[in-house]
This record gives sequence, structure tokens and C-alpha cells, in this order.
Amino acid sequence: MRTDVRPIAWRAYLLAVLVLLGSLTVVGLYARSAAEREASLREAQFSSEAAEVASLLRQALLTVELTVRGGVSLSNTVQGADSRQWRDYVAGLDLAGRFPAIVGLGFAAYLSPAELEALQLQRRRDGEGLFRLFPGGRRARYGPVVQLEPRTPPNAAVIGADMFAEPARNLAMVAARDGSAMQLTAPVRLLQDDGTGNGAGLIVYAPVYRAGFVPASRSARDAALVGWVFAPLRTRQFVASALGRSHPGVRLRIVDVTDGIAKPLYPADEEAWTVAGDGFEHVIEQVVHGRRWQLQFSQPPGTQAPSNVHGTVAVGLLSSLLLFAVALTLARTQSRAEHLAAQMSESYRRSEVRFRNAMRHSAIGKALLDSRGRIVEANLALANILRSSPDDLAGELFWLAFEDGRDDVAADGRLRVVADGVYRVTRCLPRSEGDARRVHLTYAPVPGEIGQDVAALVQVEDVTDRLRAEADVLESNRTLEANVALRTRQLTRANEELEAFAYTISHDLRAPLRAIDGFSRHLAEQHAQQLDAAGLECLARVRAQATRMDELIDALLGMSQLAREGMTRTALDLGAMAADIVAELRRAEPGRQVEVAIAAGLRAEGDAALVHNLLQNLIGNAWKFTADT
Repeated sequence: MRTDVRPIAWRAYLLAVLVLLGSLTVVGLYARSAAEREASLREAQFSSEAAEVASLLRQALLTVELTVRGGVSLSNTVQGADSRQWRDYVAGLDLAGRFPAIVGLGFAAYLSPAELEALQLQRRRDGEGLFRLFPGGRRARYGPVVQLEPRTPPNAAVIGADMFAEPARNLAMVAARDGSAMQLTAPVRLLQDDGTGNGAGLIVYAPVYRAGFVPASRSARDAALVGWVFAPLRTRQFVASALGRSHPGVRLRIVDVTDGIAKPLYPADEEAWTVAGDGFEHVIEQVVHGRRWQLQFSQPPGTQAPSNVHGTVAVGLLSSLLLFAVALTLARTQSRAEHLAAQMSESYRRSEVRFRNAMRHSAIGKALLDSRGRIVEANLALANILRSSPDDLAGELFWLAFEDGRDDVAADGRLRVVADGVYRVTRCLPRSEGDARRVHLTYAPVPGEIGQDVAALVQVEDVTDRLRAEADVLESNRTLEANVALRTRQLTRANEELEAFAYTISHDLRAPLRAIDGFSRHLAEQHAQQLDAAGLECLARVRAQATRMDELIDALLGMSQLAREGMTRTALDLGAMAADIVAELRRAEPGRQVEVAIAAGLRAEGDAALVHNLLQNLIGNAWKFTADT
């Protein structure tokens, strides 16, 4: 129970804290700019009050909707509910005490002339007297009131009234029928008018279809319509009960503007709509069950409370705390009441139904065993596995159904072990055609009712196909492992061949490279006096490139060995490495003026030769593709 209430209490406390913080924030802002913003604050407060009034009206309409939907549910559950059933249901609602604006809850039947005559004859046979239809006349369809509770004298006088014959009511009833949704009338004068001016009101209609099923097409809905559950409302009492005594400084007028024609629903004192000085007006439009209402609010000048920041803060804080306490109390009370009522009325029945349905409709074979191992009750799935019927299995020894159960001398002992826990075993189920099945048995202790010998519940699951599938999977895994081993050997041979190829290429490249380096060194040592400075620089660049080529060959060999050995990771200064590459590019093209920015302190870890090759390719591409820039 507490787990149901704690989230509600937690949310309520959080909302109270948020309201308090918001109030303090508003007070602080209000205190700094009281003179300049007081008018806008009053207007915002008026708009908020108008929205709250609109919300109260929506909540009241929701109450009416729930009441009408309850009548629809009764009509769907009990087709053709008689007067006693309808009277008992409406009496339980306590409309006079809880919803005084609702004149009553009734049912209007949708009848052809033949169905109307049959209804009148049935009423006379049932001893309910003459069912008089008014207004009279021959029409294609009728919508007479056949039930209306509570049966007060004004409501009793409405029985037999054909609401389908009145245009405003007919429009709402047809819209509800065709749209399969609840519909509200335009302002009408209720038939319960007592001559005191309280006859102005509204009627809510909800369609009732046969078997509670709503057909897809409009013609099908017309054929399946049984009638309407309706609730007439007195407009003044409805608005008064919805608003209570709150918001005395707000004047409200409700106008129906559905078809562009303004029809007053709830008129107010016309003098109250004169706005001057510091008065306000506000309009809210709402769509209410097929009708468009315009809620017009006004606050006459001089009705605003005097500016009192501290008083406003105190009142707001007290109101927030009171609202928090009321909301929390109502939420906790409703949750506890619903939970206790559901437990008290349904706990035992649902528990029994759950167990029986779980056993009877389970796809796994199940049986209740007594203390001697005999079957007390078996479901259809077990009967199908044992190729028998549930009635034939009753009283049979469960062990005798299995091939290795006849010689199981420890069967009774296992049942005694079941009393302390769960026992699982796999047995062989013989077949007449020779194809034995493997079944998995699970025993669990289940206490029976008082006086009933029930010791255990056994579940029987045919696992033959699953065991065969597992065997196939194991065989497939062994085949897959063999294929993986074969592919691994092939990949290893391919890597070895690639490494041998790399060694061959490096050997063939190093021979001419050594020759270039040797001849260039000889030229530098023996004939340096015959070369000028440019020639010596070119010769040095040749030797540097030969050295670089040797490093690339080493890198190529290193890459071929990465499959077997890791890279040689060292700390690298990327900035210095990039500077060397840029200097080499400048020496190759001394005539180009290129601006290069290299950040200091760029460090990383990696293979020096591979990273140098990577940077040389990247910077070289940038150097090459900016030749014209």
C-alpha cells in the first residue's frame, strides 16, 4: 500500500516546494518594479484566474462525461437495461448530492415505427402502463425517452418525449450517431422547466451501439445504433457548481459560437462588462463535445485588491500549503480506498482463476499429483503428450507413463523431497511407432485445499526437438571450428609469403641504393674540389634521400612484420619532425615563399619511421597542391 502512495506524496511535496520557490521569485521581482509592472501583474493574474475558471469548467464537463460514459457501459453490458437496473445505477451515482447541475441520467431509444409499437406493447405486457409518445405524428425515426432517473415528477413527465423530433436535439443526436462520439447540444430549454427561469440548459448525448461495437461506415453505425445515453444540465447550476465561490472578482459569460452564430449560454450582468480605467477583458475559446464555446471574462474597474506585496506572499504561501495538503490527502485516500476495495472484492476469485487458467490453458503439460503419485487433475497439453484425455488420466500413477519410471524405486522418496523444494529430471516417453520422446519433468510442492490430497505440481515439457537441435548446433560448431582452423592456417601461409616477398623486394632495392650511396660518397670525398656549392648541396640531398629510402625499406619490412610483432613505439616530437620535412621541401624549391605554422609541444607515441612517412606524405601533398597559391 505504501508503495502506491509514496510516489504521490513525493510529487506533491516537490510541487509545494516549486510553488514556494516560484512565489518567492515573483515577490522579489515584484518588489523591485512594483510601480511600473503592477498593472501587467494584475492583468496576468486575471488571465490566470480566467484560465483556472476555464479549467474548472473542463473538469466539470469531464465529470459529466464520465457519468454519461458510465451509462453507456451499463447499456453495453446489460443490453436493454430495465427500469430497476437503471434506477439502481443512477441511485448509486447520487446525482443530487454530487452533481446537482445534472437533472438526471436517461436513455433515449432509436426506433423505427414498428420498433416503437413493439416497445409500447412490451411496456404494457410488463405492467409499466401506457407508453405515451409526444409530440405525436408519423415519422421515419423516433428518439423517445424510455429511461430517466432519478424519477422526480419533472423527470417522470419527460418519459415518452421524442427528442429526435426537436431540431436542436436532433442535430446533436445525429452528430453523435454519425461521429460515434459524445455530442453536446446548442442552448435549449429543458423539458423539466418548472417556470422559474431554470429551464435553460444543455444536453449531452453519447451513442450506444449493439454489442458495444462501433461500425466503420456511417450507414453501418446508423443500422447498429440502439439509442443514446443523455444527461440534461441546467446551465446556471452547472457553472455555479463548477466554479463554487472562487474568483468573485471575475465575471463570466459563455457564448456558443459553433456555426458563427452567437448563442448566449451563461449571461452575466451587462453592466459588469463595462471596462474602464484598470479593468480587464479576456476571451478563451474551447471545443466542447462538438460545440465551440467562447468564454468571455471581465474584471470591472475598482474590484482589484489593493497592492499589498507582503499580504499576497502570505496568502499565496498559505494557499499553496493548503492545496498541497488537500491534494495529498485526496490522492492517498483514493489510492487506499481503490486498493482495498479491489483486494477485498477480487483477491480470492482472481487468485483461483489465475491458477486454474494458468494450468488449463498452458502450452506445457501440467498435472496435480497426490502423495502416492497419482494424477488428481491434468490439463489438455499433458493429455496430448501422453496421448490420452484429462478424464482418463485422473487416478493413474504418473510414473507408469514413462519407460524408465516402472523400475524407479525411489519415486515415493522423490515426492517426499519435493515437499522441501523443486525436483527436475528428464525421462523417456515411449511411443507405439518406436520413436521415443524425451520429456523434462519439474516437480514443485503445491498445497491443496483443506481435505484434498494434493502434494505436488508436475510440469511435463517435450524437449526432444530441442535436444536434437542442440546436437545439430554442437555439430555445426565443430564444423565451424574446423573451417576456422583451416582458414587460419591459410592466412598464416599468406602472411609468411607476403613477408618473404617484402624481404625479397627490400633486398633487390637495397643493392642499387647502396651503389647510389657509395658513388655519391666517393664523389663527395674525391672530387669535392671540382664541384661548386650548389653541386655539393645537390650531392648532399642525393645522399639524404638515399638514407631516407633505406629508412622506408626498413619501415616496409616493419609493416610486413606487424602481424607477428608489435610496432616500435617511442616518444615522438611531431613539431620537430614536421619542421625537418618542411625544411627539406624548402631546399627542394628555394624559390617558393610558403608560410608554415607549426605549433610547439606536439608530442605523441608511435613508430618513428611510419609516422615520419605519414607526415611527409601529408605535408608533401599540401606543398604540392598549393603551388599556385
